[in-house]
This record gives sequence, structure tokens and C-alpha cells, in this order.
Amino acid sequence: MKFNVGQPPYIIAEIGANHNGDMGLARQLIDRAKALGADCAKFQSWDVNLFSNQPYRDNYFLGDDYRNRSDYTLKEIVEEFAVSTEEMRGLSDYCRSVRIEFASTPFETNQIDILVEVNAPFIKIASMDVTNDHLLRHAGATGKPIVLSTGMATMGEIEHALRTLETVGSRDICVLHCVAIYPTPERLVNLRNIDTLHRTFGYPVGFSDHSQGPELSIAAVALGAVVIEKHFTIDKTMFGWDHGISMDPAEMKTMIDGAHRVYSSMGSARRSVGPEEMEKQTAFRRSVIAIRDIKRGERLAPHDLTFRRPGTGVPPNDVGLLIGRIALRDIPGNEMVRLEDVTPAQS
Repeated sequence: MKFNVGQPPYIIAEIGANHNGDMGLARQLIDRAKALGADCAKFQSWDVNLFSNQPYRDNYFLGDDYRNRSDYTLKEIVEEFAVSTEEMRGLSDYCRSVRIEFASTPFETNQIDILVEVNAPFIKIASMDVTNDHLLRHAGATGKPIVLSTGMATMGEIEHALRTLETVGSRDICVLHCVAIYPTPERLVNLRNIDTLHRTFGYPVGFSDHSQGPELSIAAVALGAVVIEKHFTIDKTMFGWDHGISMDPAEMKTMIDGAHRVYSSMGSARRSVGPEEMEKQTAFRRSVIAIRDIKRGERLAPHDLTFRRPGTGVPPNDVGLLIGRIALRDIPGNEMVRLEDVTPAQS
């Protein structure tokens, strides 16, 4: 695939870890994403090696988790939610069977290799790896399109990441505007960054949306986003760390339909009036009308005339062609006054 400015929005249903380690649930999520019209079901390819020993010792994420759970350790939940290489292959095969694209976010080079093996349409780089040149070079060298998320990154860091990708021949890149706060308050979303990123770096830009609800993703399409990534679940109350910030099927349907409606309505920047609209001119516009009965031989004054539908007679802006002329016939009130009803200008 190739990402292009102006293309219809490519919708990524970010399943992430919302399968909770259950491949049956993962397939259900894929099925729902497909039925709702998403283009891609995306997962995450991490394992226990994502963290060093320190976070596991501290159970760092437990205190930061919105459920404040204490019935598991960080390492236990990471192990439970991780997807093995064979499971990734199985998910890829299942996506292919139901005709939705499969993708995943890798966090190690060997995970990138698996995505190449299963012919994923692109490699997604998480915001946390914008400053990981080692991973960027490996991903860029695959020749796969790159989707680069930019949460937490400065403009200088984004530029460095893009140049790193370019040095290994990567040119098909989509930069995702992203705010790495879950959920993101509206005041921090800064959708105008979509235009800023495109103007600065020249690449197509998308939106990895961590706000609640579908509205801001729809708005992003109006601002030029060509990719929309949104966390997806079938039950927001389900156990797991991303369900509460994810969209449920009803919200996902609203977002997908709205995004495509907005894209279809964008049209051209060139001002034009199409034939369908031109047909309305005569019905909607106004013509010069006699406001009273005007007798033959009377001279027309401004107070004798008004403007009413339809627009098949003398337009309001041409009323000066009639004022001061002599009526050549009796003109009933509320009837059009035409140029042939009055004396020529030289009279």
C-alpha cells in the first residue's frame, strides 16, 4: 500500500491488547472491526522483554492504572496479554480470511521480521520509539510503508526520526499526530498539528486519537488526516488496561461513517457552481416585480418596484434599467416588470 495526501481515510481499529490474551476474543474483535468498515485490525507485538527488571519490581503501572487493581503484578498481566509469534501468524491468517488488513506495532527487530514474513501492509512505529534509531533503521530497511506515531516527540525528534528512516531508503511514510495521554483531554488534542506536520515535513499525516468519542477523529479528516487510528473494544467495562479508553462498536461505526462522509464532502478548493445548483437559480432568485398596478404612460419610480421569486425576469441588481422609464402597457401589481414593458433608455 501507499499513503497519499488527499486519499480517503484509512481506518485502523487499534485492538492492541484488548484481546486480553484470548485469541478467541481477538477473532471476535477482528470480525466486528471488519463488519463496522475498518480497513485494518492492528495489534501490538510486545512480550515480557518490553520492560527491564525495575518496572516489574516496582509494579510501576499498577499505581498509574485507572482501575488501581492490586490482584495481579505487572509481569503477570504482561505475560497474560502478550501474543506469541505463532498467535501473530494465526491472527494474520484470520484477518486475511475475513478480508481485513492485519498489522501490529513491533517493539523489537525480530517482531518486525515476523510482520514482513506475514506481509503486513505497513510497519507501525509507536511513539515511544521515535528516538530509537536502531528500531527505525530496521523497520525502514524492510521497504514496507512506515506509520510513525509522534506522541511525546518534539519537532526536532520527529525530523531526526524521519531522516533516519530516509537514510535506509524509506520514503513511504505517514506521520501520525498523537498525544500520549490516555484519554486525551480536548484542550490538549491540538488538531492543527495535522497541518503543521504536513507543511513542515511534506509527508501525509494521520491522527492516532486517544480522546474519548468519535468526534475528533472525524474532525481530523476535515483537516487532512489520511489515517485514523483508534483503540477498539467490544466492551469498555472488560478487564484490561485499554478497554476504558477505547471506542465500542457503536462509536466506531459513527466514527467510520462520519469520517467517510466528511471526506466525500471535502471536494475541491476551486469555487464552482455545478449544474444541479444552477437549476435552482431561477426558482430561488428574485426578479423585479410591480408593487402596485402601474398604468400605461406612468413613469416608474423606485417605490413602484420590489423583488420576488422566481428569478426569470429582470434581476434585482438591474432594477436601474427600469427606474425612470415609461410603462408601455398596464402592469398588474405583483407581476414582473420586463424590459419590453418600458420605453428604451434614450426616451
